[in-house]
Amino acid sequence: MKKILSVCVIASIMIGCKSKAKQEAEILQAKQMTIDSIAKSEDIRKRTIDSMNAVADARVREQRVVVVHSNPSGNGTTTTTTTTKKGWSNTLKGAVIGAGAGAITGAMVDKKKGEGAIVGGLLGAGAGAGVGAIIDGKQKKKPQQ
Repeated sequence: MKKILSVCVIASIMIGCKSKAKQEAEILQAKQMTIDSIAKSEDIRKRTIDSMNAVADARVREQRVVVVHSNPSGNGTTTTTTTTKKGWSNTLKGAVIGAGAGAITGAMVDKKKGEGAIVGGLLGAGAGAGVGAIIDGKQKKKPQQ
């Protein structure tokens, strides 16, 4: 009887140790997947920002302002041309801000951080671009001063 009892105790200890090691391995695997997902979402965020900056650089247009000065002595006129760069449109600003806010919110809300960040970023960029387009439309209708 003592042999059977000792065999059962040893078997239960071995089974308990194996399941605990298995649980620890699963926990470590889950942690590593989370770290990988966060790193992937950071990489996607950086690539998105880089591509948006490239689009913004391409959209920057030069605007030329010509100023004509008449010479007080009456000998003629002097023309000066200056170049100024146009800033970001409200549509682009809204898209960038919305993408950032949506990505952060999506990563916090979703269990799968990478997917949540991507979906949130896309939805936020769309919403921000829509709001920015509305603001741009209102500014176009407003008379320039």
